[in-house]
Amino acid sequence: MNIILFGPPGAGKGTQAKILEKEYGFKQLSTGDMLRAEVSGQTELGKKMKVIMDQGNLVPDEIVIEMIRTYVESDDCEKGAIFDGFPRTVAQADALSSMLKECGKAIECVIELQVEDDALVGRIEKRAEEEGRDDDTVDAFKVRLGLYRDYSADVLPYYKAKGLHSLLDGDQSVEDVSKALRLLVS
Repeated sequence: MNIILFGPPGAGKGTQAKILEKEYGFKQLSTGDMLRAEVSGQTELGKKMKVIMDQGNLVPDEIVIEMIRTYVESDDCEKGAIFDGFPRTVAQADALSSMLKECGKAIECVIELQVEDDALVGRIEKRAEEEGRDDDTVDAFKVRLGLYRDYSADVLPYYKAKGLHSLLDGDQSVEDVSKALRLLVS
């Protein structure tokens, strides 16, 4: 099963993805983590991406899709993938769909975790304390939240029109969100 998790920063996507990985054998694919791994591993693709990123440019969608394909076709994704942080545009959603179709796969559900802004701020502050992440400041969070709202306003309707979208109340406990997720992926 191939899933896309949507939600603002602090909504619990990473936490839920880890639970789904453990319980179902899906592989979480975070494009940011994948890009960093390719660059640090000095793969051919990573070398191409490093040149682009060192120039201050975004890695083109075609290269990101090529990178995702290598992961999707690996044994790690035999049982399915959880896309986290991708796609962020309708063009990326189309490209992802086309690539998966070429691989004999498809996105089977898009799950949006909805959390109130006040709760998100509290989660970000707690995460900053516990994990010491430099990017977990209220100001940085507000920028990331704005970016999420911009791209999700375009991409979520794309998946709603395809009948793939499900909305979950992410304000619940981790356990209750996990129970609701299990119903969607079982």
